Amino acid sequence: MTIAWTEEAVHVRAPGKINVFMRVGDVQPDGYHDVATAYQAVSLYEDVRAWPDDEFSVAFGGSIDTSALVTDGSNLAIRAAKLLARATGVSGGVRLEIDKHVPIAGGMGGGSADAAATLVACDALWGTALPKEDLLALAAQLGADVPFSLTGGTAIGTGRGDRLSPALATGSFHWVLAIAEFGLSTPGVYGELDRIRTEDGRNVPRSPVVDAEVLQALRAGDPVLLAQSLHNDLQEAALRLAPGLRGILELGESHGALAGIVSGSGPTLAFLAADADSALELQVALSAARLHAIHVHGAVHGARVLAH
Repeated sequence: MTIAWTEEAVHVRAPGKINVFMRVGDVQPDGYHDVATAYQAVSLYEDVRAWPDDEFSVAFGGSIDTSALVTDGSNLAIRAAKLLARATGVSGGVRLEIDKHVPIAGGMGGGSADAAATLVACDALWGTALPKEDLLALAAQLGADVPFSLTGGTAIGTGRGDRLSPALATGSFHWVLAIAEFGLSTPGVYGELDRIRTEDGRNVPRSPVVDAEVLQALRAGDPVLLAQSLHNDLQEAALRLAPGLRGILELGESHGALAGIVSGSGPTLAFLAADADSALELQVALSAARLHAIHVHGAVHGARVLAH
């Protein structure tokens, strides 16, 4: 096919996410778990710039340490670009530069945001103009959180988290993120949850669902109601693997957070604040305790091209 190439870089920004609710079902034959989650995209972003090239390459910068990231063909952004090229018949490559701000292995979908932003950037760069449904189908092949990184906003995810339905959320929710200096392996956290459940002989939900109270709180734009319904089945497993997180949760809640939760598989902690002023006070308190704390708000848009 003929591709409308551009010589200028395409710049795409994609958000990190918080799982404000997460229920985990039993492990499936394919090794994945059925989940029911409420995602909210928040104002901590990954910036991807794409230039036309003969090969596929990626380089990283940004506000976090990216030295441990792989830059070969196993990198999720490279895989995203190659997947789109195969799907659309593009014969060239792309040079990607990614400024990372979402913590790595932090439970906020940073790698998924990179993949989603790469799909959008390459689609614009190569002029392939895929319909959103086709981009979402490609995103689902790359990872459970990638489709949500494309859509952003607030949404319910089922299946592996990749079957999305929009959730109505009004107003703006203010969060303070406590960013850990280490990561947690997502498969490792799920494995720990399976061990806990086996040890305790717990009943595991066959078809997990998101509680109605969560949807009502989001629809009402009410942080107090949402705080009462925050839940994450993975939290106990993450706290077992990283016990120090428990004290940080207690610290945040003692300094005015309405509630705190492990985001996704952790170790990032998300504290819900009543409003912007309360979030700022909490950020200051956590920073004074020598924690890396960031104030963000949600919901925000998914991956989108930024004008030059």
